[in-house]
Amino acid sequence: MFLRNCWYVAGWGADFGRQLSARTILGDEIVIFRRTNGSAVALENACPHRKLPLSEGALRGDTVECGYHGLTFDCSGACVAAPTQPDNIPRRARVRSYPVVERYRLLWIWMGDPDLADPEKIVEIEEFDNPEWGQTDGGTIDIDCNYLWVCDNLLDPSHVAWVHVSSFAGAGTDSEPLTVARRGNGVLVHRWIMGTKPSPYYAPLLKFKGACDRLQHYEMIYPGIGINKSVYTPAGTGGDGSKAVALTYINISYNFMTPIDADRTRYFWFQHRNTDATDKAISEKMNAGARIAFEEDRAVLEKVHWGMKHKASPSLDLGLDAGAKLFRLGMEKLIAGESAQMTEVQDGALP
Repeated sequence: MFLRNCWYVAGWGADFGRQLSARTILGDEIVIFRRTNGSAVALENACPHRKLPLSEGALRGDTVECGYHGLTFDCSGACVAAPTQPDNIPRRARVRSYPVVERYRLLWIWMGDPDLADPEKIVEIEEFDNPEWGQTDGGTIDIDCNYLWVCDNLLDPSHVAWVHVSSFAGAGTDSEPLTVARRGNGVLVHRWIMGTKPSPYYAPLLKFKGACDRLQHYEMIYPGIGINKSVYTPAGTGGDGSKAVALTYINISYNFMTPIDADRTRYFWFQHRNTDATDKAISEKMNAGARIAFEEDRAVLEKVHWGMKHKASPSLDLGLDAGAKLFRLGMEKLIAGESAQMTEVQDGALP
C-alpha cells in the first residue's frame, strides 16, 4: 500500500519539543520527542507489555517511561528499566526506533529499513538558503482522502480553472495542451500559456504590467512530494527553452504528502519566490491565499475519495489524467519491488 524505504515529513521541526507527541504515519503509531540536547527521536508508540501508547507515559531525561508499569525505553528503543522486576529486564522488551533528520524547517522520518536511511535521499530544495528569495511560513492540512488523490490533484494543472477561480485560474488553464514527461524520480506535467492576463493570485505580485507568458510546472516526486512552479514573464519572453529575464517572477510551491493511513493524508507546504525576500506582509498574504486554495482542494478531494471508494458505476479517465496515471504506475512498480525484496529477505534469499 505504501512505499516505506523513503523519507516522509513527520511534521515541522517547531512542532516537536520536550513532550511526547503522538503521530500516525503510514498506519504506524509513532511517538516523537526531543532529547535534552534538542535532537529529535521517533519510537514505536506502544509499550511491548500491553501496548499502552508510550505517549501516555512520561519523558524522563532522554528515556520514555510507560504509564502502566514503568517499563522505560532509551532512544534506540531498548528497555533500560523494569521497576517491577529490576533484576530481570525482559529481553524482548524493545520498541522500534525510526531514523529522523531535520532539514528545511521540517522533520523527516524514514519508515523502512533503517540501514537504508540515507539523508542524501531527501529531496533538494534549491535556493532554500538564498537570502534573495522570499519564503512563506507554510502550513499543515489534514485531508480525509488517500494520499494518491492529492498527488493526482497536484499533477493536474487544469483543475484550477474550476476549483480555484478566484486565485490560480486564468486564460488557458482550462484547455491549453499539456506536456507529460516521466522523470527518474517522478513525473512532470507542464505547459506554457502565452500572452494572457496573469491569474488573480499572482497579478499583484508581478513586477511588470500587461500580458504575460505563464508556465505551469506540476511535478510529483516519489513517494508524494509536489513541486509546483509558477513562472510569469512579460509576453514574448517565455516558452520552452526560454531563460528568465530581469522581470521574470518565479514562485515554487513545495507540497509534502504524508499518508496517515489509507484514508487520511497530512499535507505540508510552503512557498519560495525570487522576489521581496524580506517583505513579511507579502509572505503572509501569499500563505493565506494558498491556504484558501488548499481548503478548496480539500473540499473536492474528500468527496472524490468517498465517491471513488463507494462508486456504484464505473469511473473513467480523461486526457488530463495522463500524468497522474503515469505517477501511480511508477508507485505501483516501486512498492511491488520493495515488497518482493522484503519477502526475499524474510525467506533468507538475501543477506
